[in-house]
Parts: sequence; C-alpha cells; structure tokens
Amino acid sequence: MPIGYWTVVSKNPFRFYISMGVGNHSLQLLRKYKEAALHFMPWSEKSRVVRAGYLSGRDINKVEELGFSLISAKELEHTKLVDGADSVFELVVHSELRNISTEFAPFIMDVVAVHGDINPLDRQPIIFLSEDYFGTLGEKWEYER
Repeated sequence: MPIGYWTVVSKNPFRFYISMGVGNHSLQLLRKYKEAALHFMPWSEKSRVVRAGYLSGRDINKVEELGFSLISAKELEHTKLVDGADSVFELVVHSELRNISTEFAPFIMDVVAVHGDINPLDRQPIIFLSEDYFGTLGEKWEYER
C-alpha cells in the first residue's frame, strides 16, 4: 500500500498518522476493511518496493507480479504481511480526517501489533528523496521506469 506520508503521533496509545493519495486503489481497500500493515523493507528490496508503488492492485496482483511472499498477520483479519520486512506495524483505523485535503486522505491509525527485531543501527531503510530518487545511509539510487 503506497503511503504518501507517515509519522508517529502518539506513544500511548501507539498511533500513526498516515496520508494516502486519493486516487489509490489501496484507499478504497483501507476504507472498506479499516486495516493496513505499514512495512519497512530493507534497502536490498528497493526495486520491488518502488515498482509496487507504480503498479495498481486494481489492475494486477502485485504479489504475483513482483514475487513477494505473504505471511499471516497476528491481529488483522483481511491483511497479509510481506515476508522479509525489517519491521511491520499492523494498523487499524482510529479515524479518517475528512475535508482537510483534496489530494490526500489522512488517517489516524492504532497500532495493534508490531513485528521485527532488527537493531535500528543495523538497518538500511529505503528513504524517498523526490520523484524517482531514493536513498539510504551513504547511498543514492534512481528508479528507472
């Protein structure tokens, strides 16, 4: 699920703010099922992760197309998790913040389960820089469509 923006907004209760583009098929699914999984994937998966953002689940099965493996979530009923993520936060909708933007749909999400045990200092996160440019600690990469 492509997310335009995320940040922690509360530690107790543990909550994220997420923002998703209004044209995304995932937005329809989030509104229907009221749950999602926020994945933090390793730098080694950057090509598949970024390509997933350019494909629509409305048209194709992204898991099959990109060769991801799915595993069961601990608390979510309709959402599977991508195997191999550094960490995953299982989220349920607390509230949608309506009438704030015509471009993005903002949500407050409750964290209901957390997966991952990699030390943050050992991670190489995928960081969006702009357009087709991404980076991680000490490295830049341009996605070629």
